[in-house]
Amino acid sequence: MRVFISMLLTAAFLLAVLPAAAERAALPEDLTAIEMTRLMGNGINLGNTMESCDASNRGGNTTDNPGHYETLWGQPVTTPEMLQGMKAAGFDTIRIPVAWMTNATHLKDGDYTIAPAYLDRVEEIVNYALDAGMFVILNDHWDGGWWGMFGSETEATRNLAMEAYTGMWKQIGERFGKYDSRLIFESANEELGARFDENSALYCQDSLVSRLPDGERYALTNRVNQAFVDTVRALGGNNARRFLLIAGFGTNIDQTFDSRFHMPKDSAEKKLMVSVHYYDPWSYCGASTAKGATPWGKQKDYGQMYATLSKMKKFTAAGYGVVIGEYGALPGSDGIMKENAPAYHRAFLDCCDALDYTSCLWDCSGFFVRRELKITEAEMAEVYAGRNAESEAGKDYAEIAAAGKAAFDAAEAAAPESLVENRLNVSADSCVAWIMFSAGDWAVSYSVGDVYTPDSITPGVVPTDAEITGPGTYTVALDFTGTEAGYANNTAFSAVGISNGEDKYPGYCILITELKVNGTAVKLKGRNYTCADDGHCTRTNLYNEWVDMKSARDGARVLVGDLTGISATLLDQGAEEMQKIRTLEVTFRYEPRK
Repeated sequence: MRVFISMLLTAAFLLAVLPAAAERAALPEDLTAIEMTRLMGNGINLGNTMESCDASNRGGNTTDNPGHYETLWGQPVTTPEMLQGMKAAGFDTIRIPVAWMTNATHLKDGDYTIAPAYLDRVEEIVNYALDAGMFVILNDHWDGGWWGMFGSETEATRNLAMEAYTGMWKQIGERFGKYDSRLIFESANEELGARFDENSALYCQDSLVSRLPDGERYALTNRVNQAFVDTVRALGGNNARRFLLIAGFGTNIDQTFDSRFHMPKDSAEKKLMVSVHYYDPWSYCGASTAKGATPWGKQKDYGQMYATLSKMKKFTAAGYGVVIGEYGALPGSDGIMKENAPAYHRAFLDCCDALDYTSCLWDCSGFFVRRELKITEAEMAEVYAGRNAESEAGKDYAEIAAAGKAAFDAAEAAAPESLVENRLNVSADSCVAWIMFSAGDWAVSYSVGDVYTPDSITPGVVPTDAEITGPGTYTVALDFTGTEAGYANNTAFSAVGISNGEDKYPGYCILITELKVNGTAVKLKGRNYTCADDGHCTRTNLYNEWVDMKSARDGARVLVGDLTGISATLLDQGAEEMQKIRTLEVTFRYEPRK
């Protein structure tokens, strides 16, 4: 739980949680962003509700019937009782994702006027939450992919994107200008940077979107966030000092930590927060079924969680509040909680306490079941029950932080060192080759990332890894036949990695001599090349669509010849054999560059 209530603020806060809007006392005007995040406690998302949309809609949106969208992705109509139930379950903040453009405007025709009926319905839900004693975050959330307009090759489309964006926030700010600081505006969701080149079927029908270099993405992210702040502040009134939540680059912690991301300038003092998301590792948190999730709970998992989240201290040190706007070990499509999910969530919340962040659980009735008005899984309900604002009213933040760190450290110390058998009997500084892999539907994975983690594995996957002892020919493989489905559905990412390769064999190159799918050799779509993203792990990509090849060439090397024809997407996703990968095998030479 992340609550700070100084003796000065205790009385104001207790009045603030009273149910009737008329009884809510004003928050102190000099409240800082960090103090505000302490008041916000634990949060939850109203997921798959007001952001539900039909991105293929080309015939005009149902702007006069917001309820059509509210239930489009399977959620029930939101009621006051649901918000009261969330508050009772231990949540003091609700993040309300909204699709404004796709559901409530005719932006594809150049008109970004938000339908009054849609604003009315969002405002109604905001009032449900405020009346329940909650803080509220409003954003624009994916929204049919309209953000791809920012990356258009056509200047007129790019200009319309910025005009629509500022126009959207002007309308939202005017409608909600009467609301006090308990209502927070968030500049975006995961779109800034990461989705400026999304080719939306609705908004970018003419293939106008091009892949932007990272430098341009960062510059545009910073420009959009600045426009957000300037637009809201210019409205005056409560908006002149409203707390504003600035979406990080793709809401990714590492990319937001990057020095190219800048927080906007603000005319109000200490009223900005920064938002990032945390679903690490995705092979556990995002696995489509509980049975298919990689295991989580070893000591290294705890250590990685704390180390990653600690990077956001860069922002609290500069006076910005930190909001983890989404997180969670998400229930599978079968509705079953993942093994160790309560421990994962408890550890995460302890980290937030220790590091002075607030957070909002991503939820689409998987944790808090809206039709039953409660968290139905008993152990998960227990995680949140005692972590609300009321239970810690009057406590000093330092006390809460110390307790959170102590609880986290105790859980880490009690965790096992490993969750699977050390198949190669190698140490952490050994040089090991393996296939990093994520299936196209993210349901199957193995040791994704530049650190060799053989216990990050979907149950049923059988890897063949190889200890590198010097130059030579090696074979690595993955067998997916023992998984729940019996195969991997294509690949979203795959690469051959060699742990500590840059340290032990600097300058060596990987040359793929044969790649087999389901036992049959396949032709590669280009030449493989060798790189080292972290300076330690040697890698060659098999399929990595996120690589900017212009930038990649600066650090690329090949065994023989120049870089002509190199590619990070060697596998053909459209090939028949890729639709059901039962086995994947790579044979390669590992030698110094000739």
